Amino acid sequence: MTETSIPRAEQSLDEEETAPLAVNDDDTDDESEDDTDVESDDTTASAGGRAKKATGEGDLFRQSEIAADYVEGLLDILDYDGDIDELVAGGRPVVEVVGARLQNLVGQRGATLEALQELTRLAVFRQTGTPSRLLLDVGGYRANRRKELAAVAKNAVEKVKEHGEAVRLEPMSAFERKCVHDVVNAMSGVESESEGVEPNRRIVVRPAD
Repeated sequence: MTETSIPRAEQSLDEEETAPLAVNDDDTDDESEDDTDVESDDTTASAGGRAKKATGEGDLFRQSEIAADYVEGLLDILDYDGDIDELVAGGRPVVEVVGARLQNLVGQRGATLEALQELTRLAVFRQTGTPSRLLLDVGGYRANRRKELAAVAKNAVEKVKEHGEAVRLEPMSAFERKCVHDVVNAMSGVESESEGVEPNRRIVVRPAD
């Protein structure tokens, strides 16, 4: 098995199952911080497990507004300047922060950004009582990282097709794994699955059965 270069203890709202993916079994959610069985747009988690609950676009936009207010407060406390946009995209609330000197809010491999996203989701939950799949981005980090991960995924697929052996990638966050799964799913002859536990959960790309 080849090792190729490119981290939460509990399964997140963006997490995936470990079963291998079918070829071209594209996930409908393109941003799930995180993986392959990401919930559909009308699914949320309840205290006793997962439960279906329809969430209208108005409710999702309300979540993004709450999140934007919370992030704005954090920026004021930290004395950072940034423009904040709230929107709904891909069936989920999104908050984007753009500005200079924001790298500290991203952190190494997006670790700080992931923590801020969880805090922001918690702020939304406290006001709405509904678990949120809010996506927080700072300085376009997620868009840039997605491009990098697409290259990593394609490189792994090429190695699998060339050598016929599985390729194990480095541990990734749920968001990063989801990006890789999406690319692999769109290519024939290969499949991917996640293995291990956080913070060492990683993707294995292998020839399709």
